[in-house]
Amino acid sequence: QVQLVESGGGLVQPGGSLRISCAASGFTFTDYIMTWYRQAPGKEREMVASISSTGLTTNYGGSMKGRSTISRDNGLNTMFLQMSSLKPEDTAVYVCQALESWGTQQYWGQGIQVTVSS
Repeated sequence: QVQLVESGGGLVQPGGSLRISCAASGFTFTDYIMTWYRQAPGKEREMVASISSTGLTTNYGGSMKGRSTISRDNGLNTMFLQMSSLKPEDTAVYVCQALESWGTQQYWGQGIQVTVSS
């Protein structure tokens, strides 16, 4: 059974840092590009960051570029997003996606809430 399970979300103060994780199971993790998306209430889903199957290539969306670092541990089948200098506008549900590197198969997590507020 394929699962993508996000963890590490919660409430953080403006200017703070947070690391969220996405644990994968049920598929060959190293065959998949992994991506973090986020969606705030009333807004469209946006790409935050993606990482290649090997972890050697990363891409960042504009909203958190310079304030976030995506990484993955292929031995643990887990992807991470380290976020810093968080702003209230970073409040959103963060969702992880797995996209097959040479195909079209994709999987989605359920999402995790990150709230930036004092």
